[in-house]
Amino acid sequence: MSQIGEGILEAIRMIVTLNPDLIKIVGLSLWVSLSAIVIATILGVLLGTWLGLKSEKKTRFINKLIFTLMGMPPVVAGLIIYLILSRQGPLGVLGLLYTPGAMIIAQVFLALPIITGLTMVGIRARGKVIEETARSLGADSRLAAWTVVKESRMAILGAVITGFGRVVAEVGAVMMVGGNIDGRTRVMTTAIVLETRKGNFELAIGLGMILLSLSFFVNSVLYTIQKGGDAHEG
Repeated sequence: MSQIGEGILEAIRMIVTLNPDLIKIVGLSLWVSLSAIVIATILGVLLGTWLGLKSEKKTRFINKLIFTLMGMPPVVAGLIIYLILSRQGPLGVLGLLYTPGAMIIAQVFLALPIITGLTMVGIRARGKVIEETARSLGADSRLAAWTVVKESRMAILGAVITGFGRVVAEVGAVMMVGGNIDGRTRVMTTAIVLETRKGNFELAIGLGMILLSLSFFVNSVLYTIQKGGDAHEG
């Protein structure tokens, strides 16, 4: 217990003094995860909205595929991206393996099915009614679709936050395609694994505290926005 207590105190000191190693790892983690979630959100909301407005019978196979990918083990996703980006792979010529770009691609691959699937479910819950109402008021197809997205924003926001939680806590996939290279591809989750194995519990605990704080902050923002949305609708 004394080791844990000392580790927590040293971790707090590193956070307060803005330890360079800590800041570098946190900065790269945020850059990779935020880039991935922005890309996955744009693609996922568009695809999820399109699927949600379609008849479920016409998209049955795609629905099953998306739901399957939502539960894909991260190491499998990492293996697929690794094979695609390796020298023998179809995109090996780009030289992205063991770079932040490869990590972003892997995280997009993990977050996209989640955002797509949850957006589709949210849109399908009442999207048809909203679309028909908008069209009856003279809206064209694009405006009607935008109205559906706007009215389903709480469900979509929940999908985005869920996707962000998936990628920011990811270890296996980013380690496989990023290599956990110090100063280049080392992010919070992979650094925690490495520093724990090395016995450097102070840095590992510090990174863990930041991860938990980030998760708490994101969920607090979501809760506040959702309560505001509920009050506005009421």
